[in-house]
Amino acid sequence: MMKGSVEAQVEAATLLNDVEALVRRYVVLSLEESAAVTLWCVHTHAVEALGVTPYLAVTSAEKGSGKTQLLEVLELLVARPWLTGSVSAATLARKIDVERPTLLLDESDAAFKGDRDYAETLRGVLNSGFKVSGSYSRCVGASGTSLKVHDFKTFCAKAVAGIGSLPDTVADRSIPIRLKRKAPAEHVERKRERRVRAEAAPLRERLAAWAGETEETLSALELAPLDELPDRAADIWEPLLGIARLAGEAWLGRARRAAVALSGRGALKDESAGVRLLADLRAVFAERQADKIASAALVSELTAIEESPWGEWHGKPLTQHGLAKLLKRYEIAPHTVRIGEATPKGYTLEQFKDAWIRLLPPSETATTPQPAWLSEKTADRNRNTTPSVAVANNGANPHGYGVVADVAVANGGTGLGDAKS
Repeated sequence: MMKGSVEAQVEAATLLNDVEALVRRYVVLSLEESAAVTLWCVHTHAVEALGVTPYLAVTSAEKGSGKTQLLEVLELLVARPWLTGSVSAATLARKIDVERPTLLLDESDAAFKGDRDYAETLRGVLNSGFKVSGSYSRCVGASGTSLKVHDFKTFCAKAVAGIGSLPDTVADRSIPIRLKRKAPAEHVERKRERRVRAEAAPLRERLAAWAGETEETLSALELAPLDELPDRAADIWEPLLGIARLAGEAWLGRARRAAVALSGRGALKDESAGVRLLADLRAVFAERQADKIASAALVSELTAIEESPWGEWHGKPLTQHGLAKLLKRYEIAPHTVRIGEATPKGYTLEQFKDAWIRLLPPSETATTPQPAWLSEKTADRNRNTTPSVAVANNGANPHGYGVVADVAVANGGTGLGDAKS
């Protein structure tokens, strides 16, 4: 017999609360991270119905921050857990292809820097395996005429832990969980293996049963994306928001806040090097109020920014050649510019307009001011979704720069559509 909607929501909320309570007994997490990890645990039991899986990117600046502890707790709760460090490339591809486990990969930083064949396979599996259609092609068989190309299925739930940051393409598909060493006032229980496994076993059975009962509902669920999330983040959060929706308004609200805090447009602390470079370049152009700058001057300005990596880029300051290489992916190249009587190689402000509009948030902090023309462009693009952006007047500014006022986030309901059955 089908449960009533209120009864079903209470049951789902109770299940999520119980999962979260177990996780938080052994790992120090923020409220937003705790909500994300809990919903991610549940989604592993329904990943086939959902058809898409967000990865968990569990990182820390230092060892001893609880990454392995978190993976070990997840192992007790997720569907078909496979907790491992480094395996052979063939084992990785075949096990995921055949069993579709929940991959709990520890020490990924060492894996990406280790054996080349394994690192390439891992990267291929992660880059394609967040959608049910994902596959990775490899040659199998003995060398010679018996070699055949095999498409290994790569779709499965994955949590990847490591020190530092993950490759951009992996991070782009992931929900960031950034762990820190416990502060003196923070306490967690000591994880006694036999006891915690006995406690977790019935909880995992409840998770599997709930996922089975709601599989049809989850597979048909359609959600309107949160405006505060970039497109890719909206895609990977949709399954978790759907699960939260079935648990009632309290969990839905928590899931939305977690999504915005961890993956929202303002959460760019670990953005790609390219995006960081574009933001810093925008700041340099705005501060100089120039429409063209020589390459040498740009590099000098970039390497002087203390909070950015350009002063120690791969062990030495960023060079003009390095700058050109980083910008090549955005189809931005240096060319001869006239500055006074000189004609050095450099860049014009016009070259960056498209990349700035597409890749940077519509407003920045005071350290990265936004040109007036860019404020107008982004205001047009976001019309009817966010309040207009006010630009301070500056009649003495020959290049049309302005200081952007704070942008208020529009409150417009949950942003979530109704489920279709």
